[in-house]
Amino acid sequence: MKWLLSFVGGMVAYSFLKMLAEYSTRKQREEAWRMMAEGRNEEAKEMRHRNSTMKTNDTPDWDTIDWAEVDDSKDLLKIVLSRVIEKLCVVSIQEPAVFVGVEQEVQWIQRELMDARVTYSYAPEQLMDVAYDFEDVIDDLILRSAAKQRRIGNWERCLLVTRIHKKLELIKSKIPDLPHLPYMEAKGACPFNYSIEEIVWSDIFLIHGQSVANTVVSPVEEKVSALLAQEAIHPYTKKKAMRVLDKLRSLNGFLKGLESVELDDGGLVWMEELSHVCLSAVVAIEDFINRTQQLTKRSWMGPSKGFLSAFGKFKSQDKLAVEMDKIYAKIQNLSIHRPTAVNSQGQSRNPKFTLGSTERIPRQPTTQEPDLASFGDDVHAMIARLLTDDQNFRVIPIMGMQGIGKTTLANLIFNHKAVVDHFPFAAWRSDGYRFQLRYKGELLQSGRSQCRVWSNQYEMQRLIPFLINDRSLIVLDNWNFFVDDLEMLPDALNGSRIILTTCETKLPPNLKMKSDPHPLRLRTNEESWALFTHALKFSLPPELLKLKEEIAKRCGGLPLLIVKLGEALSHKDATIEEWSTALQQFHHDQQQLWPNTLYKIHKDLSLYMRRCLFYFTLFPQDFDIPARRLITLWVAEDLVQPEGENETPEDVAERCLNLLIAQGMLQVTKKKLNGNVKMVRLPDALRQYWSSKAQQATFLGVHTNTRSELSLGTNKIRRLVDHLDKEDISFDHIHGNHNRTSSSSLTPCYEDVLSFQSFDTRKESKPGEEVGNFLRQSISSGGFLVLLVLDLENVFRPKLPEAMGKLTRLRYLGLRSTFLEILPSSISKLQNVQTLDMKHTCINTLPNSIWKLQQLRHLHLSESCRSKLMLRHDTNIPTILQTLCGLLVDEETPVRDGLDRLLDIRKLGLTVSSKQEAITLQLQAVVDWVLKLNQLRSLRLKSIDESNQPWDLELKPLVSLVNLSYIYLLGWLRNPSIMSQFPYSLIDLTLSGSGLVEDPMQSLDKLPNLRSLKLLAKSYLGKNMLCSLGGFPQLRVLKLWKLEQLEEWHVEKGALQALRDLEIRFCRSLKILPAELLHRTLLKIEIISAQ
Repeated sequence: MKWLLSFVGGMVAYSFLKMLAEYSTRKQREEAWRMMAEGRNEEAKEMRHRNSTMKTNDTPDWDTIDWAEVDDSKDLLKIVLSRVIEKLCVVSIQEPAVFVGVEQEVQWIQRELMDARVTYSYAPEQLMDVAYDFEDVIDDLILRSAAKQRRIGNWERCLLVTRIHKKLELIKSKIPDLPHLPYMEAKGACPFNYSIEEIVWSDIFLIHGQSVANTVVSPVEEKVSALLAQEAIHPYTKKKAMRVLDKLRSLNGFLKGLESVELDDGGLVWMEELSHVCLSAVVAIEDFINRTQQLTKRSWMGPSKGFLSAFGKFKSQDKLAVEMDKIYAKIQNLSIHRPTAVNSQGQSRNPKFTLGSTERIPRQPTTQEPDLASFGDDVHAMIARLLTDDQNFRVIPIMGMQGIGKTTLANLIFNHKAVVDHFPFAAWRSDGYRFQLRYKGELLQSGRSQCRVWSNQYEMQRLIPFLINDRSLIVLDNWNFFVDDLEMLPDALNGSRIILTTCETKLPPNLKMKSDPHPLRLRTNEESWALFTHALKFSLPPELLKLKEEIAKRCGGLPLLIVKLGEALSHKDATIEEWSTALQQFHHDQQQLWPNTLYKIHKDLSLYMRRCLFYFTLFPQDFDIPARRLITLWVAEDLVQPEGENETPEDVAERCLNLLIAQGMLQVTKKKLNGNVKMVRLPDALRQYWSSKAQQATFLGVHTNTRSELSLGTNKIRRLVDHLDKEDISFDHIHGNHNRTSSSSLTPCYEDVLSFQSFDTRKESKPGEEVGNFLRQSISSGGFLVLLVLDLENVFRPKLPEAMGKLTRLRYLGLRSTFLEILPSSISKLQNVQTLDMKHTCINTLPNSIWKLQQLRHLHLSESCRSKLMLRHDTNIPTILQTLCGLLVDEETPVRDGLDRLLDIRKLGLTVSSKQEAITLQLQAVVDWVLKLNQLRSLRLKSIDESNQPWDLELKPLVSLVNLSYIYLLGWLRNPSIMSQFPYSLIDLTLSGSGLVEDPMQSLDKLPNLRSLKLLAKSYLGKNMLCSLGGFPQLRVLKLWKLEQLEEWHVEKGALQALRDLEIRFCRSLKILPAELLHRTLLKIEIISAQ
């Protein structure tokens, strides 16, 4: 007891002496400030030398004041003061009663702060500190109002009032003692005196206001709001977090301005550093909140645990305050050293790229007709827009980079039979003043090849009567030459259309409301090959088919390059050796045709989109990247942020991906059957250029490809990638002798790593052992502790160490296709994991502790391994879960009062399998749960018995699920009327084992958006099938598999107009194809007969 009293007495004495010393130092510092304010500079300097406890920058001397920092702090001070005064005004209007007893003190402080906001005569840092204290008082006054409404006890109310009075007295005592800034003459002006409004920013193409300012600042705002919502948060900690947020908000205008200018390498480094600092703020607050929640749970375990919990919370708050101070200092330093634009007009600083802004790639002479197969989807989409019943005058711009095929597509549409029949009058105008006119009556007399040509601009006037009297189509190829001409065309309400081809991504304001743009993308591998073979002047020998993939990759999906390569190889000997040599030479020659796209990256691509594009450089060259994988990685690293209330980060990431595709930055190498993007790739020429930019921007940290460029231990790596390259600087650490590698040598290399991806796809035990040992040693040595992404997709059975539990900041754990058999028990400690992907693993049971991952949003399980979840009725499951796929539901799985608490599910994949007496009840519970999922977009539902055969599936109408676009059903449908009760939003439908006896086509053909329909084994047991006139307007893919009773299939004229892919397998009774489908030029038909 004596020891305890001595300890407490010592601590009190130490605190008193420390407080006394700080008071003395503060008084001396304030006295020096006063001397400077009165012009007594020499006396102030003397005091500084006399008192060694004063720091150099404490005295406001001309030599010691950092005016750049003072000027930068004024911007932040303005934001803080404005917010505090505005908050006070709102409270005084809505809750005037809370000021009873403190009116005079509050009004006096308010006047002082308002005066300070105008004069800025006080030192900004000290005045800002007072403003934060006053904001804390305002929050207490709001609590006072809430306390009255709750009718709390007199004692608690008295404590609250006393606390408010004490805080106000402290603020009043601080204000008179605030140090004044010395008067600064013009010669001492800060060089950082330009404002964001003084810079001329060029226009830029953005998606829904998404910007780097939003993606950088929004996550910090969200986390600070979550922090302030915590109970018993100390004002000191609150102040530190708010100061960081306010400092970031003060940069908002500047960050938005950066979107439309080109930054030099230093500017890109600055942007990447700011992003990294903001991410540090986010994870620091996340750690604090998670730690506080854990300590709160312990406080209920008894008095001793409660005491330790309180001490832990105090320590955590102190640690967070220190972290916020460090982060604030970094942001302030970045704010002072803001980058400047290389050219504020958005022109490229590299002369070889500026040519692309005005000079077009020469058209390649060719005598061949355009290839319809390569542009089939685009032709269909454009014709659908042209032939709508809308009578308003519409403009349809075909947008895309030079050489992407805009003129080719416009030509295919202009001469399409449906277009010729629909528009009595048509005109084509290309560069210069060349006009081609086609009038239906005249065309019949002189033939399609006969066109009248006008060469004078005034002849445009002759078009006006046709536009007024007839439904007309006008094509303006390279519309930038005809801006003035567009104003002459009347707005006739007869369904007339204009097609524009343009490289621009922005249209004049007068056309925006009338336009329906069609961005033209790079061609897929299959489309590229079709275009290449079309450009060849001879039939391709079978032995050259080996080069198919290489040819598609070399051209990057750009039609101009594809045609050029085809014509070049037409003059070469048709041998493997000759073509391989020509391909190598072509790889070097094609670089000159991409500068226009590189120019657009500099001119039009926003900063946050560039950071998304950087991510492609992490993947191996020529690697087809799954779109779902890329989107998940972007979200995990906060590269995109949601904007609307019902919008997810994944929605924004998908829009971002689509925009990069539309602008010709990315090639879609493979599409899903329903037309959605499946695989993407960065074309070789763009990858080579963009990889160097990623290095310069330190997006990869300093991770370079060759050992000679960097010696380990001298710099940090932020994004670590294992390409199984022996020249890579980290190869020995990952694949070398781990017994010889000391843990201490790994610490400086990997302590700042944000993501680790491995592309070691060797099919043996060695990859899993090596990556497991590397993770174990790195984590035990203090590395990877700030890791956000661990992506081991396709690494065979990685041996995950128990030390993984230390990766508390991890957000994405990718284990897809690893065939992993067991997870470490410490996985339940990964409190921030948002995505856990275990598809195609051998893990069949997950422990109940998996539900401790309260931030989990996407859970992918292995359907083939019949993965089960252990779930008790009292388990606190993460209700924010949006994806749950591959789950086996058996008699032990609690659906009611268990899984059905998950109401935010957007993607659901379940296999219901149980004993026959239990399966019906479980299915009913699942169906009732599905009907509650208003956000559901994808449903995959299987019903199988113990023998793995289709079982009953009694489904209820799904028409109320208006967001549902994908449905896969396996099981005997006991309610066949469900066929007419699918939602109109449905895009992709698969039926298997449904046992339908009535023709499903008569119901399904009315779904307006259905693109893919697969009727698999025993889904339809009837003999006849009919597709009626006008049915299936959007259906692209139709697969009929093992419909053994089907004998006759009739397709009426006008049905299945959009069909591109027909596959019939093992329909042994179907002998004849519908005559209507036999002569479709764009239809690919594959028939596999029954064995």
